[in-house]
Amino acid sequence: MTEAPTRKPLPLADCGVLITGGTSGVGLATAIQFAQAGVTRIGINGRDAARGAKARAAVLAHAPEAQVEFLAGDCNDPAQAAEVCEAARARLGSVDALVNSTVGPYGPTLFHDIPLDEIPLMVTKQMMAPLLTSRVVVPWMRERGGGAIINIASDAGKVATPGESVLGAAMAGIIMFTRTLAIEGKRDGIRVNVITPSIIEGTITYGKVMNDAFSGKLFGKAIKMAQLGVVQPDDLAALIVFLAGPQAAKLTGQAISVNGGISAA
Repeated sequence: MTEAPTRKPLPLADCGVLITGGTSGVGLATAIQFAQAGVTRIGINGRDAARGAKARAAVLAHAPEAQVEFLAGDCNDPAQAAEVCEAARARLGSVDALVNSTVGPYGPTLFHDIPLDEIPLMVTKQMMAPLLTSRVVVPWMRERGGGAIINIASDAGKVATPGESVLGAAMAGIIMFTRTLAIEGKRDGIRVNVITPSIIEGTITYGKVMNDAFSGKLFGKAIKMAQLGVVQPDDLAALIVFLAGPQAAKLTGQAISVNGGISAA
């Protein structure tokens, strides 16, 4: 009888962590919680240098001795995604955990109201970063014998919701990509999971969604169903840190809904 291999994941304190979309919301909350958990090498990616400097300072306030690097670039673009990941590896020494927290600028819109030429952009800006950054870092993780990738999608990829036809398609793509990469990566000790929230209070996206007449009404109803409380960035950050660490060593290929009870997706 062939025995399953025994693997020993890196302690969080020994990991280099890269967070795309790390300058605000869930990404920033995750960077702070990684620092609080003892991670000393953290890269945060975003497109705005001023916001990046502010985010870096926020992380350092919780861990002054940590190495925190801001890496500018749009990870939905292949060349920029490669540059960001290469810079993270060069500055941090390794990328042992990758968190994809990028958020597109689009909110719920009924399909017949979406301009035709916006559909490809919606898919690209919601979906591409996890695929591109993972493609860059996976070979490095294979060389090192392991790693963790955590993507953030949405329950729109699981539950049919009016106004989220294209967004839901992109999110479902991230979910299936995650599951398949988990199966491909397990032989090399690479774990890949995805978190699928619904509405997240205290984020830029939350403000945009709730201020729009259509999506505000849509998610206003959803919030009433969140009997366990509306999800906050810190809620997701805590789960992400867990998934990246050795306590989740045997957990891979999972799409985990965090939505306060809105649905059992």
